[in-house]
Amino acid sequence: MPLTFVSSRAVRPPRRARRWSWVLLGAAIFGLAACGDQKAPGAAPAAPPVGFLTVVLKTQGLHTELAGRTRASQSAEVRPQVSGILQKRLFTEGATVKAGQPLYQIDARSLEAAAKSAEAALAKARASAQTARTNAERNAELVKIDAISRQVFDESQAQVAQSAADVAVAQAALENARINLQYSRITAPIGGQIDLSAVLPGSLVTANQVQALTTISQLDPIHVDITQSSAELLALRRQWQAGTFGKVEAGGAPVRLALEDGSAYPHAGKLQFTGATVGQSTGAITLRAVFPNPDRLLMPGMYVRARLITGEASEAIVLPQQAVQRDPAGKPSVQLINADNKIEKRPIRLGQALGAQWLVLEGLKAGDRVMVDGFQKARVGQTVTPLTMRVEGNRVVEDKPAGQAGQAPAAAAPPKP
Repeated sequence: MPLTFVSSRAVRPPRRARRWSWVLLGAAIFGLAACGDQKAPGAAPAAPPVGFLTVVLKTQGLHTELAGRTRASQSAEVRPQVSGILQKRLFTEGATVKAGQPLYQIDARSLEAAAKSAEAALAKARASAQTARTNAERNAELVKIDAISRQVFDESQAQVAQSAADVAVAQAALENARINLQYSRITAPIGGQIDLSAVLPGSLVTANQVQALTTISQLDPIHVDITQSSAELLALRRQWQAGTFGKVEAGGAPVRLALEDGSAYPHAGKLQFTGATVGQSTGAITLRAVFPNPDRLLMPGMYVRARLITGEASEAIVLPQQAVQRDPAGKPSVQLINADNKIEKRPIRLGQALGAQWLVLEGLKAGDRVMVDGFQKARVGQTVTPLTMRVEGNRVVEDKPAGQAGQAPAAAAPPKP
């Protein structure tokens, strides 16, 4: 019987069959992994956390910010009242001077001579008057005995009156000469801070010249002239009449200032008066406030922003500006969190801006929960996790329970040896 030899190597499938077996095995593994990663049907997404503020009613002072310019409470331009050569400057430029303090000295030699001449003229007039009175008294006795005519007597009486008038004229001339002599020393008409001198010693100055020698400004207190449009004032008065806001009396109303660099002026001022006429070119009314200026921080001509208290809302609702959203038409609205912790949209009506906040006139009531944070995490109709927030200055921060805010994590205990 013939022998059959069988090879000891196992019979291997073709190469193409092996390739397809690996592809099917990988597909099976991927399918099992995908099935394991699928969530159970019907599972709801987690509610995102959003911050909210609870609406409360409070008494809110209303204010308006207006542009203004500072002005010295008193200002005087110093000019000479007599002509002459300027001899001395008697003050330090930029210093504070008192009323009546000498500022300049003008050469007074010609004025002194004029005063002495006026004194001599007065003495001559008085002597002539004395002679006239003596003649009149003598003629009065002679006319009684008909020693002189009546005409001579009348002329002597008229000479007495004329000499008395000459004395009065000479006396007035002497007083005028003495006043001019006093004007040779120029003094400060008011107290305040004095400016630079426009003339130097040796210059010729004339009486009542156009150019001022220097200027004195009283800076403490200082005035701030504020302009307000007549339209704004009319709208405010209508709100007062309608009872929307309580009225604040203009006289003595507090005023705050913001300086040119945006910083707040540390002292509060008071509204002094409101103008009675509207400017024809500007359509605005001028208001004046008075501010203390002990540190001379305010200087005449500075541009400032004045905050005036215009009214008071007894039950006001105020929201941060970040809580208010606007549609493409510009109409404002807010997002509320209802009792089911779902977001709903509500239109509102806004009043004036109060710094970083809005005054809300309509659309909200006390107790409403207004969304202020997390707008990117949730949409209208979605269930959310509410987080209580609070306002700190111009920022809205999370209202953490006492003992949590600002706590540092406990340090880990060192390992035991």
